Amino acid sequence: MRKVTLCFLLTDEKILLAMKKRGFGEGKWNGVGGKVEEGESVTEAAVRELHEEIGVRAKHNALEDVADIIFRFEGNPEWDQHMHVFFVRSWHGEPIESEEVAPQWYHHKDIPFDEMWVDDIHWLPRVLGGELLRGECHLSNDGATLHKFELTHR
Repeated sequence: MRKVTLCFLLTDEKILLAMKKRGFGEGKWNGVGGKVEEGESVTEAAVRELHEEIGVRAKHNALEDVADIIFRFEGNPEWDQHMHVFFVRSWHGEPIESEEVAPQWYHHKDIPFDEMWVDDIHWLPRVLGGELLRGECHLSNDGATLHKFELTHR
């Protein structure tokens, strides 16, 4: 199962989401992240992806580990992944659009869950509220239908 990262830049009342322009998750709002490469730690991957995708630099100690969730896609195991979610409240640079994503700030109460992955509404508000979570999510082969989602505190 591949390891992936997902980072959300946060201010007191806003969250940075990125519209995926190509590849896995195209057309959906999400955080910024991607695959952990061979020989790379999860935090190294998160820092690298932030810089590659939106041009910001964050230090490893600025990453707040808020959730880890295993995703299983029914009939599509090559999409299965173990996602490590981080909040980032301190970084250098301004988020910029890349070939892969277009970032946009949203007020916490205006998060466009209807344009995100179907599971996000179940865990993102909880981690924004301060919970630290671990979970396993079972989705349809295209990720459009949530079959089962188990979350626990860690």
